[in-house]
Amino acid sequence: MSEHDQDYDYDLFVIGAGSGGTRAARIAAGYGARVAVAEERFLGGTCVNVGCIPKKLFVYASHFAEDFEDAAGFGWRGPAAAAPGGGSGLAAFDWPTLVANKDREIERLNGIYRGLIEGAGARLFDARATIVGPHAISVDGSTVSARHILVATGGEPTLPDIPGIEHAIRSDDVFYLERLPQRLIVVGGGYIAVELAGVFAGLGVEVTQLYRGPLFLRGFDDDIRRGLAEEMRKRGVALRFDTNVAAIERVANGGSGGGGGGVRARLAAGGGRGGPAGVSGPGGETGTVDADLILYATGRHPNTAGLGLQNAGVATAPNGAVLVDAWSRSNVEHIWAVGDVTDRINLTPVAIREGHCFAETVFNDNPISPDHEDVPTAVFSQPAIGTCGLTEAEAGDRYPEVDVYVSTFRPLKHTLTGRDQRSVMKLLVDAATDRVVGCHLLDPDAAEIVQGVGIAMKCGATKAQFDRTMAIHPTAAEEIVTMRTPSRRLRREEAASTEVA
Repeated sequence: MSEHDQDYDYDLFVIGAGSGGTRAARIAAGYGARVAVAEERFLGGTCVNVGCIPKKLFVYASHFAEDFEDAAGFGWRGPAAAAPGGGSGLAAFDWPTLVANKDREIERLNGIYRGLIEGAGARLFDARATIVGPHAISVDGSTVSARHILVATGGEPTLPDIPGIEHAIRSDDVFYLERLPQRLIVVGGGYIAVELAGVFAGLGVEVTQLYRGPLFLRGFDDDIRRGLAEEMRKRGVALRFDTNVAAIERVANGGSGGGGGGVRARLAAGGGRGGPAGVSGPGGETGTVDADLILYATGRHPNTAGLGLQNAGVATAPNGAVLVDAWSRSNVEHIWAVGDVTDRINLTPVAIREGHCFAETVFNDNPISPDHEDVPTAVFSQPAIGTCGLTEAEAGDRYPEVDVYVSTFRPLKHTLTGRDQRSVMKLLVDAATDRVVGCHLLDPDAAEIVQGVGIAMKCGATKAQFDRTMAIHPTAAEEIVTMRTPSRRLRREEAASTEVA
């Protein structure tokens, strides 16, 4: 370590102890850096506390009512799932038990994160930190200096500026509700909105989901978007597309959602063009919808307000995101940022990888930039979505000709349950090179399947190599290696006309 480095209190000061910040701190400390981490709220960030982990636990909980029903087709006899909050028989659901058990698991994970940071030799400040200069940080009542500053403060929910928005809850809040509502309005069309709509519908709540556009999950493949809309409607979710909320009011309706009252959403036309026939709801709805609670899941924005970035001259985007280069460096030489605060790909594994690459680059003289191409991801909707690579519209825009393979089928399980559920498996292949450039799945096991496909795509696998791979039978995943005949060939000039807004 040079004498110049010794002029600073720390070699690295990390603001935010979420997935990306924790990984960066651990790796840097492992290379001998003097590291400090500040976290003002909860260790583990969004993912551990109000994101991936509690959400997935709630998803598990919401599946049991359907599982109890399906068991009858396999010879099991017993009480049917009761309504939320109680009922006769053994299959009654108790919301406070779920929340309490979730809280216990999150507390355990918070402790693990503390151990990871302190066990690596880094100092942990349980306090808010702000930047006061290019190398200076104010934390816990004092000012410290650092050779490098890493911003890893994540994101937070975005709420629109409409009358009555104070009556809405955010996606973060659902994990702490004291009681389960009987009726819920979910506003939004991203993956958080569809996941939470599915969770509460599975727990027996009457769910209405509102989205301003013609079809939710904009940016995902259209066949998957259509398929999920159909499946959610089968599960009782009332989807209303092309519909906005103009205002929210409190109403005294004796509901169970809190305080003995409820909410009323006044609707307005969303303004989007009509969606595909048979999929989108009546466009441009007006009128009102009453519920016990209204949940807004209309996106997240980088958590940089009040962080002091301007004190060091750090450039940000209009939404507050820290602007960084391919190495996660801001316009200020020794200030860096990783994870959702950069608004690149807002996924926990991406933040972890970015944090690791930063530490390798800066503290191990091993320059590595994170690779944001062909990132596999999942949406824990019901059924789940797994996706990697380009959508059909994107592939059609990038390649002159694309072979599109689609398989739609009823899962083997439901040949005995009688449940009306369809899975969709889709591959996109560059016709010129035979390389698989997109994979999109709608299936209960989609998240588990797409991880392996992501490895193959990262290795540049061709459709011929997929075809030479032995299938595992009987599984849903075997469809990925048994689709032989393209459903259609998409040409570049046709692609623009096929995409749903």
